[in-house]
Amino acid sequence: MTPAQTDTLRHLLEQQETAALGTLHRGEPFVSMVPFALLPEGRGLIIHVSRLATHTGDMQVHPGVSLMVCAVREPGVPPQGLARVTVQGDARFCVDDTDDHAAARACYVSRFPDSAPMLGFSDFSLVVIAPRTLRIVGGFAQAWSASAADFVAAMTGGEI
Repeated sequence: MTPAQTDTLRHLLEQQETAALGTLHRGEPFVSMVPFALLPEGRGLIIHVSRLATHTGDMQVHPGVSLMVCAVREPGVPPQGLARVTVQGDARFCVDDTDDHAAARACYVSRFPDSAPMLGFSDFSLVVIAPRTLRIVGGFAQAWSASAADFVAAMTGGEI
C-alpha cells in the first residue's frame, strides 16, 4: 500500500467507532451494527457481543465474517464517494482469564470506557476479527485490495 492508502485506512479505523458486521445466518447473509476497537500491532479488530445476539451464534457456527467501516458523510460528498473498508476475516472468541482476553479488554475499554461494567456480564464475549483480506475505497476511483500482511504493516507503520 502507498503511504496515502495507509493513511486512509488508519484514519478510517481510528476515527470511526462502529461497523456493519456481516455473518452467515442459516445460509443467508445477516448484517448488524457493532462497536469495534483495534488491537495493537495490527493483530485485529475487537467486538463485544452478547450471547443473545444473532451474530454471536452465527460466528460460533461459521467464524468467517465481513466487517464494513464507513466514513461519516460530509457536506458535498456523495454517498458513493465516502471512504470505506470491508474486512474479510475470521472471528475468534477470547477465552476469559487469558493474556489474549486481558489485552482485548484493555483495548476495548480504552475506546469505550462506559462499556467496562458490561464486560463482566457472563453472557457477553470479546471477539477478535483477524483480517484475511481487505477492500478499501478512499473515494471515487480510489479502490484497492490489501492482505492481512498489508493490514499489519499499515497499522504498525511499516511498509510492504
